[in-house]
Amino acid sequence: MVQKKTPVGIFCDVLIYVFLGIFTFLCLYPFWYLVIYTFSDPTQSATGVSIWFKGFSLYNVQQVLRLEGIGRALLNSVLRTVLGTAITVVCCSFLGYLFTKEEMPAKKLLYRTLIVTMYVSGGLIPTYLVYRMYGLTNNFLVYILPSAVSAYNIILIKTFIEQLPTSLEEAAMIDGAGYMTIFVRVIFPLSIPIVATIAIFAAVGQWNSWFDNHIYNTNNDALLTLQYQLYQFLNESQRIAELLRQGNIHDVEAAVSQQLTPKGVRVTTTLFAAVPIFLVYPFMQRYFIKGIMIGAVKG
Repeated sequence: MVQKKTPVGIFCDVLIYVFLGIFTFLCLYPFWYLVIYTFSDPTQSATGVSIWFKGFSLYNVQQVLRLEGIGRALLNSVLRTVLGTAITVVCCSFLGYLFTKEEMPAKKLLYRTLIVTMYVSGGLIPTYLVYRMYGLTNNFLVYILPSAVSAYNIILIKTFIEQLPTSLEEAAMIDGAGYMTIFVRVIFPLSIPIVATIAIFAAVGQWNSWFDNHIYNTNNDALLTLQYQLYQFLNESQRIAELLRQGNIHDVEAAVSQQLTPKGVRVTTTLFAAVPIFLVYPFMQRYFIKGIMIGAVKG
């Protein structure tokens, strides 16, 4: 039987819903502000926007896409995200599987060393010197190789695989399968949930990364990424807006070009960088939660 709610209970429910509504609005409004400012008419939005578009326009998007190198930077970010994620998944998955094997030589020593790397790093300058010694500076591989192995991801994989029934692996061994065959045909397919988790972690990290570009690849414009371009735009948006206006001074659109503002450059490029994550995260949220829960146990 459904119990009738008292006035106090109804009031508490309303209060909770109001609080959740306000909290949701505060979380989503910054992104919504980027959207409405980007697609508002620059002349009308110069005085600010609130909760809706002011004269829908693609002008800001068109002008930012005209910036030199933005297309190449977007391609570099996509490539590093796809390749980096794939390599990270393969390396971490196989290493995580190896650490579940008792017969692995020096397993305890290697695993403890792996744990130490989560808390102690070599430092920025030694890392830079090592990368330069191996020819990774001004090289696209600097985006891929250093992140190929992650201690945290290996621990997630190891913990998940240890929860799988050992009888599956034993049955495969009886049929004559080796470790590689067992991993590819038995362990990896069963580990898809945790593999998806580390793939999302890796993809988000690769897409949002800009510091490695700033330190190791600043001398090669062909290797700039979208996030680093955004960093530059945020710092130099005033100059970029002026250059765009000056570049159009002899065009028929000269009068319209005067509408581009430094804020328009910042907001539009920020939206470009944020949209992929906002599109992917709602569908992959359960994998983030699963990764956090498994990561709580570092067995």
